[in-house]
Amino acid sequence: MLKRTLLVGTLCCGAEFVRAQSDPQQSRKVHRIGYISAAADLEHFQEAMQKLGYIEGINTVFVVRLARGRLNLLPSMATDILRLQVEVIVAASPPAIQAAKNATSTIPIVMAVTSVDPVRSGFVTSMARPGGNITGVAMISDVIAGKRLELLSEVLSRSKPIALLAQVGHTAGPGQIEAAKMAARSLGRELLVFEVRDARDYESAISQASVESAGLFVLSNPTFFDDRVAIATLASRNGLATLCEWREMAAAGCLMAYGPSVEALHHRVATFVDRILRGAQAGDLPVEMPMKFDLTINLTTAKALGINIEKSLLRRAQLLH
Repeated sequence: MLKRTLLVGTLCCGAEFVRAQSDPQQSRKVHRIGYISAAADLEHFQEAMQKLGYIEGINTVFVVRLARGRLNLLPSMATDILRLQVEVIVAASPPAIQAAKNATSTIPIVMAVTSVDPVRSGFVTSMARPGGNITGVAMISDVIAGKRLELLSEVLSRSKPIALLAQVGHTAGPGQIEAAKMAARSLGRELLVFEVRDARDYESAISQASVESAGLFVLSNPTFFDDRVAIATLASRNGLATLCEWREMAAAGCLMAYGPSVEALHHRVATFVDRILRGAQAGDLPVEMPMKFDLTINLTTAKALGINIEKSLLRRAQLLH
C-alpha cells in the first residue's frame, strides 16, 4: 500500500465568539450553551436551536469556540467554555468531543454527529444507556466508508488506483482508512492515502492525486466540509472525480456525495440539548444514529469531467444539474 503524507503548517487561529443577551429586561431564563468544533460550521446547529425556541440574544447565549482545523487548540477551548459557566456543551467531531470529555465529567456533553464509534472511543458506556455525562448523535463513518468507496469505483476507470484524502491527527481518520482499504481489496482496487494537515496542503495533494489516481475519496471530516468549495474546485481543475460526505459538498462541485441530511442530524442534536435543558440526564438518553443515507450526483461536474453515469446509478440518486 502506497502512502503519501504531506505535512505543512496550520491554518489561521481558532475563532471565538461569545454572544450576549441583547435585552437586559428579558425576564425569562437565559440559557448558556457551549459549542466546540474542530471546524467552523455552526449555522445548521443554530438554525435547529432557533426552531425549538432558543433565540440568540433573547433567551440564549451561545459560547462558541471553533478550531478551524487546528486540533491542538481544542483542549484550551474546552477549558475556556467551562470557565464561562455553560449548562451544556455541544461538541462537533471526535477531537472536540474528547477535549470536552477531558475537561469535565459533570457538565452534559452532546455529541454533534461524531464520525467514530462512541463506545469504542470511550465516550459512552453503551449506545442505549450512555451513562456519564455524554450522549448525542453518532454517524459511524467507518460503517459506510466501504459503501462510499464502492460508489466512487462504479464511475472510475479501473486502470488507476483510487486516492483517499485524510487529515493528519484527526481521530476519525484511521477507522475510515482501514474500512476503505478492506473495501478496496474486495473490489480489486489499489488505494493511495494522501494526508493533509490543513487547507494549504490541498493543492499539492490533489494535484499529485490526479497524476496517480482515477478519483478521490474525501473522508468524513468537518474540516473538509468547511473547505468543500476549495476541495471541489481543485479536484475539478485537476480533472479528478470526487466522492464526498454531505449533499452540500456535491452542491459545491464534488461529483458525488453519500450520507445523511446535515439539517436532519442537527435537528436531532438540538433536540438532545433541549431535553437536557428541560431536566433530562445525558447519561439516560440513548445515542441516536441516522437511518437514511442519500446518494447525490452533480451532473454538471460529471459533464465537465466527461464521466458518463450509468442509468442504474442515476435512478438511485438525487440529481444536481
